[in-house]
Amino acid sequence: MTTVRVPAGWPATEEAALAVQDELRGRVVLDEPGPAPGVGHVTGVDVAYDDERDLVAAAAVVLDAATLEPVAEATAVGQVSFPYVPGLLAFREIPTVRAALDALPCPPGLVVCDGYGFAHPRRFGLASHLGVLTGLPTIGVAKNPFAFAYDAPHAPRGSGTPLLAGTEEVGRALRTRDGVKPVFVSVGHRVSLDNACAHTLALTPEYRLPETTRRADALCRRALREAQA
Repeated sequence: MTTVRVPAGWPATEEAALAVQDELRGRVVLDEPGPAPGVGHVTGVDVAYDDERDLVAAAAVVLDAATLEPVAEATAVGQVSFPYVPGLLAFREIPTVRAALDALPCPPGLVVCDGYGFAHPRRFGLASHLGVLTGLPTIGVAKNPFAFAYDAPHAPRGSGTPLLAGTEEVGRALRTRDGVKPVFVSVGHRVSLDNACAHTLALTPEYRLPETTRRADALCRRALREAQA
């Protein structure tokens, strides 16, 4: 497990964080298809918080994209690096998430975040922010639609409908299990929306949430318990 300090120069105020978002948002690449599903590695990242001790634990879990068998994993724990401000949650998580990714013994391939990318009020959620900083292809797969609108997809697995901010499509509501509530997919960096959805379906052979998210969630919770001991 890696111990993380708040990086020097990390934004400490909402104003400073918004300025960083404005600077980095223009670097998001939206015109690359991204890696093909079922090829190479795919990595899930997730975080867990201890609010009383102001701790955050991050996990990165690498799976073989063809078999979904685990290849490698790493964790990191550090102090929460930014106050809670809606729309700026990436600033609380990225230092520890990056540390976990950096501790992996192999290339992560596509990175799947438990959250949002382009589907964000400022079109720069965690998946986009992480992708720009690392250069890795990233997508976001969220459990709820945040403040965006969508029509319910048809019941069969694989059905999808646009996730909308007004008339702008910012992601997709995607049914990963027949008749089960959809997940909400958005691009992060260097991946198309169609490919992001194809990856999400490849990662959900049995459950609503991607295997990457399920495994990273369990690992970061375990890392937090160990840090609390």
